[in-house]
Amino acid sequence: MGQLRQIATVINLKAVVVAALACGSMLLCRTYGLTADFPLTLMATAVIFPIVFSIGGAYKRREAALDKYGGIKAHGRAIYFAARDWLEESDTDTRDRIKGLMGDLFVSCRALFTAPLDQMAANEEAVYRNFSELSLFIKGLRHQGLASGEVSRCNQYLSKMIVYFETMKHIYQYRTPVTLRAYSDIFILVLPILYGPYFAEIAEGFSVGLEYLMPVLFSLILVGLDNIQHHLENPFDQVGEDDVVINAEKFVARLEL
Repeated sequence: MGQLRQIATVINLKAVVVAALACGSMLLCRTYGLTADFPLTLMATAVIFPIVFSIGGAYKRREAALDKYGGIKAHGRAIYFAARDWLEESDTDTRDRIKGLMGDLFVSCRALFTAPLDQMAANEEAVYRNFSELSLFIKGLRHQGLASGEVSRCNQYLSKMIVYFETMKHIYQYRTPVTLRAYSDIFILVLPILYGPYFAEIAEGFSVGLEYLMPVLFSLILVGLDNIQHHLENPFDQVGEDDVVINAEKFVARLEL
């Protein structure tokens, strides 16, 4: 079932529609005797190269998001270890408090990154509130006997968490240029139809039934690449198979390890 779901994300209704239009264009061209030997380089330069370029950019943003997410988790765990191990007397209430703060922070980050952009302002406020509460917690460690130098180090950990969060927020906020997306969408729809005379030309050398192979393959390749780029575009939306998953509950549960 998992493999079928992955295939469905690449070959979807859009791919079927474009393939049907390409086959219809070929049939019309064969019916009226319209044939031409169009160059395939046009397909590569007009559509495939820009889409592959966009896929590379989207993949780099996903990898950057994973790197910063790992940094937030690492420094959050370091703050927890400081509250647990650096105090002369660490009590259960302190450990439960930092666990709760970490859990709230990661939950609010997940709510921000998985929500639509128009809800960003409200969700962003919750994240900064959680960072503020974590800052006050670190300040309170001084009154529990933590040395000032170690409190300063914890504040540095918190500062790096905020830097990593801001980077993740910009990855979530800024994506592939809208004009490039519109350009790709237009040519993905138009080119398979315009290449009807070419498909009609090469179909003369195919057996009966195989003349549909080329328009279908062209359509599936173009739309499949576009779907891959679309699913990588937002690494937090939990739609594609390769999205960044913020598992707040697992992180908090494994803090004691």
